[in-house]
Amino acid sequence: MRDRTPAVYILTNQKGGALYTGVTADPLGRIAQHRAGSIPGFAARYRLKRLVHIEFFGDMENAILREKQIKRWHRDWKIRLIEESNPEWRDLATDYGFDPLRGGSPIYPNRLAELGSASMVLR
Repeated sequence: MRDRTPAVYILTNQKGGALYTGVTADPLGRIAQHRAGSIPGFAARYRLKRLVHIEFFGDMENAILREKQIKRWHRDWKIRLIEESNPEWRDLATDYGFDPLRGGSPIYPNRLAELGSASMVLR
């Protein structure tokens, strides 16, 4: 069983595309689920699989509060948040061992890397 690390994340399908904000206690597992399309809803419907922003928290309560805050934001504010740490809208999931996205096929992690990267925000 992997350690639980509460996180808020933003997914998209392309630079400037649709945005989905979510919260999870298992970021690697949740990214794998989104990439496989196994979570029904908005993210699956619009094929939002590119991780463009992630923030880690010490507890789930603060992660949920941050998710609710970001979900209330205007789209422009979310874009500014993404571009502050990821101006190219690079798929940050590759930092955690996921294969680069290709076409519409599901992508699974090729290794479970330690959580930690210069492109993440720790709260």
